[in-house]
Amino acid sequence: MLRLNIDCLILIFNDVRDKNSLHSCLLANREWCRVVVPILWNNFSWCNEDEDESIFFDMILSLLPSSSRQYLSNNRIKLPPSILSKPPFFNYISFCKFPEADAIKRITEMVLDFNNYDNKKKNLLEQEIYKLFVSQCNNVKELNWTNSQPLSLFPGASTCFSQLHSLFIDPNSVNSNALYQISKICRYLNTLIIYNCSQDLPELVSLIDSQRNLKNVKIYSDNDLRRNYKKLSEALARKSNTIKHLHLNLLTESPSLSLDNLTVLSISGWYTDDEIRGFQHYLSVLKFPDLQSLYVTGSIYTYDLATLIRKTNGNISRAFFNGINKEDIVILIHAIANNCRKIEILHMNLNPRHLILLLSNCKNLVEINLSHDYTDDDLSSGDDLLNILADYSPKSLTNITISSSTFSARVLDQFFESFRKKPLNYFHVKNTYYYLDKYEDIVRKFINEGIVKYSNICPYS
Repeated sequence: MLRLNIDCLILIFNDVRDKNSLHSCLLANREWCRVVVPILWNNFSWCNEDEDESIFFDMILSLLPSSSRQYLSNNRIKLPPSILSKPPFFNYISFCKFPEADAIKRITEMVLDFNNYDNKKKNLLEQEIYKLFVSQCNNVKELNWTNSQPLSLFPGASTCFSQLHSLFIDPNSVNSNALYQISKICRYLNTLIIYNCSQDLPELVSLIDSQRNLKNVKIYSDNDLRRNYKKLSEALARKSNTIKHLHLNLLTESPSLSLDNLTVLSISGWYTDDEIRGFQHYLSVLKFPDLQSLYVTGSIYTYDLATLIRKTNGNISRAFFNGINKEDIVILIHAIANNCRKIEILHMNLNPRHLILLLSNCKNLVEINLSHDYTDDDLSSGDDLLNILADYSPKSLTNITISSSTFSARVLDQFFESFRKKPLNYFHVKNTYYYLDKYEDIVRKFINEGIVKYSNICPYS
């Protein structure tokens, strides 16, 4: 019988999704075992809290070097008696994905159940476990760094983190020297997500400046400590040739953040009047000509959003507006209708009488999700909305979600009839539990006739 070479075995076993089958392969022979073990450990989910987790954690602790074991013992940290006294046959750590902070926390909690749990012991044990992973994991692709352990200062960090593609970081938790060091180690970040950003930090500026292909940046400010972000803004501007996706829930006092290649912009947050006035100036200066997706949540004035939209090149295909200031909403609607002719997906709060302009001008709409301020017993508003959708929807519109205004059964029937030549993929109504039984028979009829494929009014059709 011909033997498959190692490369073929790796391809085959990587396609096996059943963990039990892979475990069986371990017992076939030594060669199969050497191939399967790395696959099993690489596929282990750190979020998998089950009864076997303690066995997995014991194996990790068994790989702690003798120096770490002695150090922990000197600090009265007793490792579980179930761990191996000698190193295991495989260096399992080298096969693992780098653990998130919650997984390390669960390991420390398991160990310190044998002792009097205290923060000092917890910190020392965390330190030795992280040192183990940093020294043994090569070319880590993703790191969620939200703890105080100085990971980039541990031995082996330059090898471990040099190929990072995604970094999630909380600068309020991370040691400043370690944060500065990571900017020297990793130069090829694709994604950078910063939590609790409360001010300009030179270490963050250095981190951004050192990147060569930074495409996706998300910055979440600490709302209680928002300060000046001028230097951070300027650092982002210096990456205008590479950044494609940007999320901000902070405001900058600098108008220098001009990202000509940006395709996705997300803005969120609830601002004071002074901050909103600063943001107005911000939008009056900036341009995002190639913008394709716009996500907005918070108290930003619609006039400012209209200003931003008018300065694009008409390539916006997705727009989501949630909780925005409704003052001058008509200005925003006109900006979308006149400058977003290619738009395919639109989510926003909208009065039915303003919908006609959007449906008439935006002939590429595929999905629309509408909310409005009418009460559930306002029959005329619900009927008006369905009639407008029936009369003005472009042929491309197949996904419709509306808010829970009441509408008559007669108009609902007419609405579905209007889509007989251009069937809907789905028709959803928010808060359907108010009147599920009232419309279920009507919707089920049109589902059975193929006029609409799905509807949450008939969830089991």
